[in-house]
Amino acid sequence: QVQLVESGGGLVQAGGSLRLSCAISGRISSFNVMGWYRQAPGKQRELVANMHTLGLINYADSVKGRFTISRDNAKNSVYLQMNSLKPEDTAVYYCRALDYGRDPYWGQGTQVTVSS
Repeated sequence: QVQLVESGGGLVQAGGSLRLSCAISGRISSFNVMGWYRQAPGKQRELVANMHTLGLINYADSVKGRFTISRDNAKNSVYLQMNSLKPEDTAVYYCRALDYGRDPYWGQGTQVTVSS
């Protein structure tokens, strides 16, 4: 059973930074896509950033230039560096692992709150 565990969330002032981590019980190199999503109260879950095994990276327009996704295959971990945080970045952030043709795996989420 694959498990994803996020950490690193918290309360930060606008303009601050946080680094989220996602530890995966399986080998992340076996997944086609690793990514971060977020869900704010009353809103749908949305893509923040995706990283494909071939190197392609996608960011939501709202976070481009501020957030950076990275991975460490040796540690089976994925990271999200978040800089210049804004109050609208407040949400629960979820890690996702995807194999094409299969249902994705999700973590339990970590809360990020940005105060103005």
